[in-house]
Amino acid sequence: MNDLAGKHIVLGLSGGIACYKAAELCRALVKQGATVQVVMTEAAAQFITPVTMQALSNRPVYDSQWDRREPNNMPHINLSRGADAILVAPCSADFMAKLLHGRADDLLSLMCLARPIDKVPLLLAPAMNREMWAHPATQRNMVQLAADGAHILGVGTGFQACGETGDGRMLEPPELLEDMIAFFQPKLLSGRKVLVTAGPTFEAIDPVRGMTNLSSGKMGFAIARAAREAGAEVTLVAGPVSLPTPRGVMRIDVQSARDMLQATEPQARSADIFIATAAVADWRPAAASEQKIKKDGSGRAPRLEFTENPDILATVAQSPRAKSGALFCVGFAAESHNLVANAQAKRLRKGVPLLVGNIGPATFGADDNALLLVDEEGTQEMPRARKLQLARALVAQIANRLHPHR
Repeated sequence: MNDLAGKHIVLGLSGGIACYKAAELCRALVKQGATVQVVMTEAAAQFITPVTMQALSNRPVYDSQWDRREPNNMPHINLSRGADAILVAPCSADFMAKLLHGRADDLLSLMCLARPIDKVPLLLAPAMNREMWAHPATQRNMVQLAADGAHILGVGTGFQACGETGDGRMLEPPELLEDMIAFFQPKLLSGRKVLVTAGPTFEAIDPVRGMTNLSSGKMGFAIARAAREAGAEVTLVAGPVSLPTPRGVMRIDVQSARDMLQATEPQARSADIFIATAAVADWRPAAASEQKIKKDGSGRAPRLEFTENPDILATVAQSPRAKSGALFCVGFAAESHNLVANAQAKRLRKGVPLLVGNIGPATFGADDNALLLVDEEGTQEMPRARKLQLARALVAQIANRLHPHR
């Protein structure tokens, strides 16, 4: 599925060494289904050629307000009218200052000024030296541009072309792509706080061994991303997985079920929605050995005593906030058989309004899944699809339950 299919993006390049990243960004936008029209300033052409951007966008590049290809000689009008968004990446300190004061002495600034503000959003990906970024003038300009309706995508931190290290780097193309995709998603959970648990837990047997399961965390991470795309403030409590944190999501890493409960309960006190996707171990060794348990040559395995882990979903679902309706709880059930019966029973046992079931062995580690929604009215199947696609559909289902009359 192409997340930007049908979208027409005007990609503006102002002067800066970060123009080299614009090539990868342009290619990424096209691969996601967008059509990309590149507009460059004269300064940008000092860092990357129009020929390169034309090859990657498959469209002629515009770099002059006097371009004679337009019959009416008004490219600043024509190029903006058909755009779903204008993304300036990189956006230099100088270009931010131009936008702030409404200066329009080149095609890109002309186009940004002439765009219909209520129809064509303007997104800016700043790129500059750390001192330029921290300068009070730049910070003032950024605040005012946001007040004027521009969307500031932020900056990265790290080593800069000048040899210094700090804030001001343009975000990496995959980050900007994720931000662009998120920008066009419906803001169904705007103003909401969402708490998600994801991945397996690890229960130590000794310092080098432990009990865990095959959960990859991909479904939970997709849900965290989808909730953030929908406008929510998202906290993700993650078991031991190596997945990258979704953009804009606060992540808390944990190991055991008790660690996860300890991290989850405080966050649940201010959340509006709790989605428990984590595959939490039901049992743990009663006492983990302080040293590695070694073989003794007898052929017999060591005797282990087990004790039950806390039930994170049930604990949160029975809290006063959940019982009052202030916290909407969603559980997950990874079953191996009898999905409908087991999921229905688990929903009642946990006391949650919505439970999502799936067949664990068919989805652990995979990039796709099939879900079964279970509530008091019955069941609803969500056919196999990409986990992010399912996550967005689940977020829409949750939003509809919070606002049933929308």
